[in-house]
Amino acid sequence: MMKLPGIDIKLQKILYANMDEVANRRRAREAFKDIQLGIDHILFKTPSDELRIKESYEVNSKGLEIFCKSWLPEASKLKAAVFYCHGIAKKLALSGYGVFAMDYPGFGLSEGLHSYIPSFDDLVDDVIEYFSKIKENPEFRSLPSFLFGQSMGGAIVLKIHLKQSKAWDGAILVAPMCKIVDSMIPPKWLIKIFLPMVYVLPKHKLIPQKDLVDTAFRESKKKEQAAYNVIGYKDNPRLLTGLEMLKTTEEIERRLNEVSLPLLILHGEADKVTDPLLSKALYEKANCSDKTLKLYKDSYHCLLEGEPDEIIIQVFDEIISWLDEHSFKVEA
Repeated sequence: MMKLPGIDIKLQKILYANMDEVANRRRAREAFKDIQLGIDHILFKTPSDELRIKESYEVNSKGLEIFCKSWLPEASKLKAAVFYCHGIAKKLALSGYGVFAMDYPGFGLSEGLHSYIPSFDDLVDDVIEYFSKIKENPEFRSLPSFLFGQSMGGAIVLKIHLKQSKAWDGAILVAPMCKIVDSMIPPKWLIKIFLPMVYVLPKHKLIPQKDLVDTAFRESKKKEQAAYNVIGYKDNPRLLTGLEMLKTTEEIERRLNEVSLPLLILHGEADKVTDPLLSKALYEKANCSDKTLKLYKDSYHCLLEGEPDEIIIQVFDEIISWLDEHSFKVEA
């Protein structure tokens, strides 16, 4: 177990408690919140004084308590609503966007067994349920609305669109999980062994996996800072979760030509987690004329967290520029 610098024994015990249940994840988040905000990372240096940030717990239709968060500019008029399937929000809100996010069931501060996905389709429906409530709010109903997904969030965004083909004004996909790189997937002979076990041991953490941080973060200092994501899932994937992710990427790969909304796709060419070739295929096959693909030479998977600052700034600038252009188009 790695010991974080400057962390006393009491905090260390909180950090290494079993995170399977949500009570320990919430406790860890509260204990480390101020420490995380003090990390010397470009994302944490984004000011929040001019933002209305709201956190809440909302019980969904399945009775699960879901952690939700929104970021709204304090003074400026909203340009659009951005529905974020995980990640970076303050910079978007400071650029005039209302940003809304939720922790998926079983992830982050939401109820559910940690990182357990019994059905990817059900998870997508949970996200649609929450986003639909926000869109019905009179304050946001008339705004252009965009989906924003990174990694697995990119797969969720595409699945949302495939279920709601006319509901959104565009999507931003950062290193989307359209296909997991072959070297990250167990060999076929091992998958054959796992398949019958899924029905007996669906929650067991049996799928071998490389160190994701080492694979996904390019800059050494940012690799070290990733350890401060204290409620992130750090174990091997659960059997059923792994199967659901594999089935989802296979479905998305089959249905690329059904994607029909305006797209901005951003991907590192050296990504060893999600395959940039599938982002290229999505760009080529998507059934829309308004699509943009940005590839970053030598960049890894975590474009917004693990790259040198100048790359992170460049990626953000591309995203905000695209949103500005497309928000104006919708309003016009």
